[in-house]
Amino acid sequence: MQITKNGIDTAAGPSDWFTGAVHIDTVATPSGASRLTASSVHFTPGARTAWHTHPNGQTIYVLEGVGLAQRRGGPVEVIRPGDRVFFEPGEEHWHGARPNRFMTHIALLEVDEEGIPANWGDHVTDEEYGQAERNGG
Repeated sequence: MQITKNGIDTAAGPSDWFTGAVHIDTVATPSGASRLTASSVHFTPGARTAWHTHPNGQTIYVLEGVGLAQRRGGPVEVIRPGDRVFFEPGEEHWHGARPNRFMTHIALLEVDEEGIPANWGDHVTDEEYGQAERNGG
């Protein structure tokens, strides 16, 4: 058995990558042959990622709260505790909290050969984000 004591402070999500207050706790980082990175991501109500892609895809697993997720061109989906969402490699998407709820998920992905976990794009507009409420999300 190996226990790694957490010495990494909670980080604020960079404003280039997120709208609203987001806090990130590191769960796993690439090491040796492993390219796995995992984070516990805490979204305050209304907070969300920018549009982004992952070279090797991404799985998010919702721990608490109620969130939203959307792939480019698709409907905004409501996600709840226990839901698992997989975004295909290169699939442009966003995810975050509902306007009136916190949401925490674990994000799991493999970095590419250069160590890049994600490619970040434009922020999700209020209009795009608001589609969920108009569609009953």
